[in-house]
Amino acid sequence: MEKEWLNEFKRYLLVERQYSDNTATAYLKDIKHFSDFLQANGGSSSFANVGKFDVHVYMSYLYDQYYRITTVSRMVSSLRSFYHFLDKNGYCQDNPFAYVQLKRQPRSLPRFFYMQEMQALFDATTGDDPVLTRDRALLETLYGTGMRVSECTGLTLAAIDFNTHSMLLHGKGNKERYVPFGSYCAEALQKYFQTYRAPVMQKYHKEHDYVFINHYGDPITAAGVTYVLQKIIERSSLTTSIHPHELRHTFATHMMNNGADLRSVQELLGHSSLSTTQIYTHITTEHLQRDYQKYFKRK
Repeated sequence: MEKEWLNEFKRYLLVERQYSDNTATAYLKDIKHFSDFLQANGGSSSFANVGKFDVHVYMSYLYDQYYRITTVSRMVSSLRSFYHFLDKNGYCQDNPFAYVQLKRQPRSLPRFFYMQEMQALFDATTGDDPVLTRDRALLETLYGTGMRVSECTGLTLAAIDFNTHSMLLHGKGNKERYVPFGSYCAEALQKYFQTYRAPVMQKYHKEHDYVFINHYGDPITAAGVTYVLQKIIERSSLTTSIHPHELRHTFATHMMNNGADLRSVQELLGHSSLSTTQIYTHITTEHLQRDYQKYFKRK
């Protein structure tokens, strides 16, 4: 019976919530962790019979094991969603995770690149070599639009309008939004199409509409994007690592530093809540404070 509940819940996540396979798998992994804990510690043998005491013991265990707050928060979110599903479908009488209070921790500021660092990355993708044109187009697109890596790997040719300089992105929860892009991005994309994408697609007889491809002509993966960016770092003068999401943070931070409205940045990033975007106001405040301490001598 409970195996059927898990299968139903997975279908609910995939079909109704439009979550990815990886996200659904992560939810089920968190649920299994809770189930294994109950079995190993003499707790309720059925999801339907779990009570607040079981939850209290489990939460104490998580904190005692020194799990990060972000990990505990994710686990509780998964279990809260699962029990909401069970309650909604009449499989249990209430949601024992509904009122769980989590310990708070200061929200860490996302890492971003300064403009001088971005210029170093652009310098590392300058040239007429076909691979460099692909790398430059990828870098310009990620930085110039603030898109997520999943939106980048899913970007199609039909989604790019060079006349209006806008792209149609498919974000989380299958939500769509248009984002503008500038002349640098447009020029980099057109050069990439001519010197890299078209020849590689022809060489390997591939036919698909995905914008970014690997050296075999297949659509690039998220891991592939990270690999390309790391190669750019290695060719540059920078001595750091890079993750695609840091370019998204950089886009938002530079927008805010140059006076962009918070709600405009929210729309561009595709955040459903303004509170998610507000983290960038903290970044810019910290940036101003650091510059003040560095350059203002009478203090």
